[in-house]
Amino acid sequence: MKSKQTGVTLIGFLFILAVFGFLAYMAMKLVPSYSEYGGVVKAMEQVASEGTNGKSLDEIRRDLLRKMDFQYVDDAVVRPEDITIKKDAGGASQLQVAYDKEIPFMYNISFLLHFDKSIALQGNVGE
Repeated sequence: MKSKQTGVTLIGFLFILAVFGFLAYMAMKLVPSYSEYGGVVKAMEQVASEGTNGKSLDEIRRDLLRKMDFQYVDDAVVRPEDITIKKDAGGASQLQVAYDKEIPFMYNISFLLHFDKSIALQGNVGE
């Protein structure tokens, strides 16, 4: 009785290993940025839940940047200019953080990630 061998050849295994290695390298480059974005969102939620009655935009920015520092968000990533307050038609204020992050990948290939988050603020924002 003849048996037929099945499985992956060495060349096939090396190809599969190269594909998974490439994906793992990509994940190592991208996951920290998304983790950092999670810290930005958590800091925004903390500022929004504290209330902003009478605080100016500069005070809110300082509070948010301090809370982002506790979340290990790099100061070079989110600048004060990236933090804005928008008012909708109903007069409610929303805290918005929008920033871009460029991540070098290999050779002349880079990833450009755009993060944009808005959270409703409680209370009135002073001018």
